Amino acid sequence: MKIIIVGDGKVGFTLAEHLSQEEHDITVIDTNDAALRHASEALDVMCVKGNGASISALRESGVDAADVLIAATSMDEVNMVCCLTAKRLGAKYTIARVRNVEYAMELSLLKEALGIDLVINPENAAAAEIARLLRFPPAANLETFCRGRVELIGFRVREEDFLVGHPLSAQSGQLQSLPMLFCAAERAEGDVVIPDGSFVPQVGDRLYLIGQPTGLTAFFRLLGRHNPRCRNVFLVGGGRIAHYLTAILERLGIHVKIIERSLDRCRHLSEVLPKATVICGDGTDQELLEEEDVTASDAFVALTDRDEDNLIISLYAMQQGIPKVVAKSNRQNYAGIAHAAGLDSVISPKLLTAGQILQVVRGMQNSKGSVMNALYKIADGHAEAMEFVANATTRNRDTPLRELRLKPGILVAVLVHQGRIVIPDGSSSIAAGDTVIVISRNHGILDLNDIFEDSLLELGGDA
Repeated sequence: MKIIIVGDGKVGFTLAEHLSQEEHDITVIDTNDAALRHASEALDVMCVKGNGASISALRESGVDAADVLIAATSMDEVNMVCCLTAKRLGAKYTIARVRNVEYAMELSLLKEALGIDLVINPENAAAAEIARLLRFPPAANLETFCRGRVELIGFRVREEDFLVGHPLSAQSGQLQSLPMLFCAAERAEGDVVIPDGSFVPQVGDRLYLIGQPTGLTAFFRLLGRHNPRCRNVFLVGGGRIAHYLTAILERLGIHVKIIERSLDRCRHLSEVLPKATVICGDGTDQELLEEEDVTASDAFVALTDRDEDNLIISLYAMQQGIPKVVAKSNRQNYAGIAHAAGLDSVISPKLLTAGQILQVVRGMQNSKGSVMNALYKIADGHAEAMEFVANATTRNRDTPLRELRLKPGILVAVLVHQGRIVIPDGSSSIAAGDTVIVISRNHGILDLNDIFEDSLLELGGDA
């Protein structure tokens, strides 16, 4: 597909990186010479210097033949005008990044008036992700499928966990009876595997579970990690994510305290979020954190505009024994350092955005196949979890999974058949109309048919 990306900042570059890896024809438009030079040297993309809202730059990029245009500059207004102009010039599908809280209240009207097909808001998506983590503190990350009926949770294995040193097939019957499945594992050294019954969890592994929320809750109770819900949350940084997150948490009856450096921003937050406690100060100042009794909080979230500060103060919060700590970091290498230091919940707005757009692009590529309803990057982007709906184009329907030859690194993790959630075994099969959740390592899956090798196993062969 021909895809044009306007804006080569953090989000734009990440999108170009992911989409070019999937062999799309990518053109990047930006006014910054250094950013374009970096993209040209690091990625297989074409670069055009210019204002993405101008007709000349869009025409030079070939907008009339574009399947998708993504406007991801730092200015909402430029993004919206860019989409409007691109649509008039022939772009088939337009996506705009719109971050302003005021615009977020009027998205449906803006989309209709400007011909924008999809509006993405990285900060709002990040806030929703953090809110899910605060509702279930034991999870390092939490993704939802089937409108919340199925959840995928990641967590770090500790030395005291009963899982350590024993194959999954040898775990207790009580554990094996839960409606959940171990669907992926990231080793301490970085290797990502799809575990089978012989997989032996080790200290430091990051394990991923998928299943019904009741099963996951029961698992963490067995593990001794079921924390009570958060009632007091401490935020450092009062930007857009903090605004969106506080609004969500207040609806859940959770009290929020925000520390923000800018006096003007503090005044604004106090006006729009009257239930929150807003303090003007430096959230990286240890004395201020102690004065505000940070250790009395159930959760700590670092949301400043500096990834380095977020990680340092989050590690401090962990040392103070705060039960749940979350940090925002858009730099992938920083996330790896944080995980190595024991900070598991690191949220990246740009990766959340990339996942949203990849889902849309793959769905457009596969318009005649099975429908993709969700796509999440897990294991630091080395694996994906996807939700499909099987239809008449899906091959191998009604054939037991044990008789199918799946590609290496593919797992059929959950089936939803006639409204019933099924953790599949070898006798399970995919029927038309089923929702199918698939875990994939090193495959860009567009359609359910992409999970199969070309032929079935001979009956009686190995599954």
